Amino acid sequence: MIGRRAALAAIHRGAAFAAALAMPAVARAQAARDQLTLLLDWFLNPDHAPILVAQERGDFARAGLDVRVVAPADPNDPPRLVAARRGDIGVFYQKNLHLAVDQGLPLVRVGTLVATPLATLTVLRDGPIRSLADLRGRRVGYSVAGFEEAVMGAMLESVGLRLTDVRLVNVNFALASALMSGQVDAIVGGYRNFELHQLDIEGRPGRAFYPEQHGLPPYDELIYIAHRDRARDPILRRFIDATEAATHFLVNNPEESWRMFIAGPRRELDTELNRRAWASTINRFTFSPGALDRNRYERMARFLAERRLIRSVPALETYAVELPPR
Repeated sequence: MIGRRAALAAIHRGAAFAAALAMPAVARAQAARDQLTLLLDWFLNPDHAPILVAQERGDFARAGLDVRVVAPADPNDPPRLVAARRGDIGVFYQKNLHLAVDQGLPLVRVGTLVATPLATLTVLRDGPIRSLADLRGRRVGYSVAGFEEAVMGAMLESVGLRLTDVRLVNVNFALASALMSGQVDAIVGGYRNFELHQLDIEGRPGRAFYPEQHGLPPYDELIYIAHRDRARDPILRRFIDATEAATHFLVNNPEESWRMFIAGPRRELDTELNRRAWASTINRFTFSPGALDRNRYERMARFLAERRLIRSVPALETYAVELPPR
């Protein structure tokens, strides 16, 4: 019984894995193409489907791009590397972008990958917790301090409770196993397209409470970031347009896209967990990755400022943009 991140780590094979992803058959002769390094947020998984499909289908190649996709050794690395100009574009989280910009990193959102929240507060379906109000006096496991505490606080306040009414327990990334073992009564931060499936596969079905329905403003789970100085770079627009084409193909052809996902060196990704995650993630990809929902970003910034996770609400254009059209 292992957590989502541990399960993904088990299939990672270092540099050979990244090289295999970066060299689809359609992209062998790319000397004249513009080079682009894309840093994933974690190991390759169904959340990254449009990127892989764009590689395998040749959408990047047709856009004149040679995209090198790199899975990080440390999930904290991508924003730092992009800020240091050691990566052209990164997959990141909207909520974390606000925090990173507040800390001084010169980053800007240039596109969206997953346009809905994925995180949940999850309990066991056969357990005693039937509503958020039942969390009073219970132990809640989390993996990352800061934002997840803010999520818990907002959700509890929606039913008249406070953060002090529960006991927070840091279980690192072993969220599902901590819940199944009884170490905690609930977990916050587990993904609805992974942890819920993992619990079901293990024979311990879960019940999810969705933050965006209980006090948290909706947000983009996964976004594309770049250095602020590249906010008008036409190469990035070509990348975003290629992922848009791939997303439409993916949604219209999910089985063919799945076969691309598990082809060749990625055959070990063909697991029950990934199959289920694939099916439940497809409808969460944005059809317009370049479009910016200004209100969504401004609301989250205000929420984080009210929770004192950022010092102030910055001007939107300093951290989130729509790239100029081609």
